[in-house]
Amino acid sequence: MSTTIKSGVARPAPAKVSKDRPRRGLRANTTFNFWLFTGPFLIGLVIFVFVPIGWSLYLSFFEARFTVTPSEFVGFENYRQILSDTDFRNSLVTFTVFAAFIVPTTWALSLGLALLVNRLRFMRAFFRSVFFLPTAVSYAAAALIWKMSIFNGVRFGMANTFLGWFGIENIAWLDNPDPPWYWLVIVTVRLWLQAGFYMILFLAALQNIPRELYEAAALDGAKPGWQTFRHITLPQLRATSTAVILLLLIAAYQAFDEFFILLGKATWGMPPLVELYKMALGENQNYGAGSAGALLLTALICLVTLFQGKLMGFGRGEESQ
Repeated sequence: MSTTIKSGVARPAPAKVSKDRPRRGLRANTTFNFWLFTGPFLIGLVIFVFVPIGWSLYLSFFEARFTVTPSEFVGFENYRQILSDTDFRNSLVTFTVFAAFIVPTTWALSLGLALLVNRLRFMRAFFRSVFFLPTAVSYAAAALIWKMSIFNGVRFGMANTFLGWFGIENIAWLDNPDPPWYWLVIVTVRLWLQAGFYMILFLAALQNIPRELYEAAALDGAKPGWQTFRHITLPQLRATSTAVILLLLIAAYQAFDEFFILLGKATWGMPPLVELYKMALGENQNYGAGSAGALLLTALICLVTLFQGKLMGFGRGEESQ
């Protein structure tokens, strides 16, 4: 090794920089790495999503009763049949009522929980985990707990036991549509299941709000509390609120488990997905009409999502808001 002398001190000479050698192996081929990691997911997406959608589109134009390989082409007859079905139209009304309950209540509850957790100075992770934990419970299991233990309609049920302390008679929560007590059961179980997930979204957004905004507002004389929340916190949460509302609307359209388990074979109060399930997988097994209804429901979800996003400015830059 050669040395150089500087200020009377011998130092090793700097090594010569070798020319960069081309990388070999997997690290060199970024395209291969991309397909290596995303390929299995794309294959699953094609097999379990795109192929069923395409096959449903095919079935919707054929007379497909008790078979998924039909031969009789009927055009738009299945679409006309599903649109003229009274139960399917009533299910859309049910969805409207369900969305009117669940969307604003979940938004308010999840935002309130996020504000409370964000203000904690200790055990924040504990309470965040406690509120998020119901998200891990399946809708079927939660619906059974609500039906068999809390709102089972007998005096031993938790809800009727509580009401009995105040001298109130037992209520058949799920057996009678008049009065529609079943809405209380369905809305509460959905709130318990999904509020924690949206709380995490709001909590992440709250933690990204610059503290300088609150400090500047305090210098300008803004009072902490409602005034600060209305003029600083809420506007900063606009993008997150829009995303949460869109996700809630889509989830409401896809409601199935709790309705099917809680209401059983009731002919009232069923959302669109349950009606399509009965049509396609019930006694008649009309896969053609069921596929047509599923595609109409998909188109309706897309239209509502686009309209809601346009209304609330989803995807626009900050300067355009």
